[in-house]
Amino acid sequence: MTNKETVNTIFPLGDLIDNDNFSGKAWLSMLNEDEQYHCPIGNVTFEPRCRNRWHIHPGGQILLVTSGKGWYQEEGKNAQIIQEGDTIKIPPNVKHWHGACKESYLSHLAITTNAEQGIVEWLEMLDEDAYDAL
Repeated sequence: MTNKETVNTIFPLGDLIDNDNFSGKAWLSMLNEDEQYHCPIGNVTFEPRCRNRWHIHPGGQILLVTSGKGWYQEEGKNAQIIQEGDTIKIPPNVKHWHGACKESYLSHLAITTNAEQGIVEWLEMLDEDAYDAL
């Protein structure tokens, strides 16, 4: 059972995400939505095994991993482990996914860069067998 007491995050956990862009429970706390800065920042927390769909950010994205352990993968490349302290710079229009490992929560700050070019285009979910093989 997932509860807020079992999650270690330095920013507010936020609200449970209520859409089909995630394979399990994930929470979002928007830390910056001020249009003056054109740089939305959200604290995203994934329960173990939860990941998001493949997606593209037209202006790019930066992930700052603040706790836990997870996976990041760009299309055509091997998945890589990400963990607390890692910075992932995702160039504009690169198809990718990210999420928690099977045994760990994952929290990261998701920074949308060049937001005036668009926020996100959601695509297909990562195949369950592909995730299980990691």
